[in-house]
Amino acid sequence: MLKNVFILIIVLTASCGRAQTGGIDAEPEVLSTVRITTGAERMDAYIGLLRGKRIGVVANQTSLVGRIHLVDTLLESGINLVRVFSPEHGFRGDAEAGAYINNERDERTGLPVVSLYGSRKKPVPADIEDLDMILFDLQDVGARFYTYISTLTYVMEACAEQGIQLLVLDRPNPNGYYIDGPVLEKEFTSFVGMHPVPVVHGMTMAEYARMVNGEKWLAGAVKCDLKWVTCEGYTHASRYSLPVRPSPNLPDSVAVALYPSLCFFEGTVISVGRGTEKPFKVIGHPEFHTGDYSFIPKSIKGVSENPPHKDKVCHGFDLSSAAPDITENGGLRLEYLLLMYNTLKEKTPFFNSFFEKLTGTATLRKQIIEGKQADEIYASWKPGLDAFREVRARYLLYPDFE
Repeated sequence: MLKNVFILIIVLTASCGRAQTGGIDAEPEVLSTVRITTGAERMDAYIGLLRGKRIGVVANQTSLVGRIHLVDTLLESGINLVRVFSPEHGFRGDAEAGAYINNERDERTGLPVVSLYGSRKKPVPADIEDLDMILFDLQDVGARFYTYISTLTYVMEACAEQGIQLLVLDRPNPNGYYIDGPVLEKEFTSFVGMHPVPVVHGMTMAEYARMVNGEKWLAGAVKCDLKWVTCEGYTHASRYSLPVRPSPNLPDSVAVALYPSLCFFEGTVISVGRGTEKPFKVIGHPEFHTGDYSFIPKSIKGVSENPPHKDKVCHGFDLSSAAPDITENGGLRLEYLLLMYNTLKEKTPFFNSFFEKLTGTATLRKQIIEGKQADEIYASWKPGLDAFREVRARYLLYPDFE
């Protein structure tokens, strides 16, 4: 019976899914069919600003110019790179979520790498006081709890405090074609949610940085000396498939599309497939005993070394088939969460303390426990989303999806 209910949920979901002054250059073309060129690839727009200066770079494995890493490209161009800063998952992107990242020296270039996901998440004055400029080039996935926008915020804050210019090399947002979810409430501020934005904010890194500056969200209301290089050929109606996985457990466009909805499960007892070949594509639990898919999480070095329900058979669903509808229509999907809760609530404590940090509110847990339906929950988000749309509109660099 529950299997049939879930199939019905998927069917219903599929049928009713839900350049500019101050930048380095002019607005990109509106056409979404043209090739999208990232900010990093537009070297003519920024290389002259770097010459003769001491440069720091916030980068990881996604920081590519074509197929060559940005760091290697800049070194070959004679730019004086002094230091690399690495976010969650490390400079080469080979550390699992939440893993402590140490300072190191990059074996390929010999450059010192300062971790921003270890003993500190914000650069200290000694990290940046000898720099003239910092480049920021990370591929985000457009979800509030994906920590690269928090790293961006702390780097902006450090630059503002030390009087150092920050140049953001912009990249498309693969989930930038919609906004959705509850807006974060101040009491739930953390590194997986620093600002009053919805779960899916629909902004690129450069746009988000402009908003952080413009809304005075940096500590002490300091303002960063911010510049950016826009993408060419990108609009918020574009659908962009990432050329490189942005982190170990987001292997492809299917996982990226499902991630904003499935990450809620990280605040519950449900596995999202960490420790399998389908992270953020499947859901399951040893006590579910329903569904049409089973998997056994295993330890995978550098990806998920101690995944939830390790070595246990988890029963649930492969949600890969739902990704095309999300890509087409946007919108978070709560049906999966409601179904799993209603099935397991008598068998095991369902939520953990991380749930409110991910959702940014105490309301969603209460709504689920009270038996609210998905449509009623979606409707409760609308006032916050409408208010955020007005804020967001002030900082967009590309034509919007509406």
